Amino acid sequence: MIELLDNKEMSARDLSQTLSIREKEVYTHLSHIARSVTAQKKKLMIIPAECLECGFVFEQRKRFTRPSRCPHCKSEHIQNPVYRIE
Repeated sequence: MIELLDNKEMSARDLSQTLSIREKEVYTHLSHIARSVTAQKKKLMIIPAECLECGFVFEQRKRFTRPSRCPHCKSEHIQNPVYRIE
């Protein structure tokens, strides 16, 4: 998974399909990856989720999981966050 994220940006859904694991498992692996790459002087970057209705960006969100709904417009049409290693 580290090798995949080192090469390109991927969402949790992309990772789960590529690795043939459940999306929930990807989120647990991401927290471990965030700690592992710091030893290599790298960082797991999170491109935040965004509401597709009003454009609200979840910049302050620290969790790796996808938000369920927008706090502003209450829409559930949320673009998934994307991850990469820099």
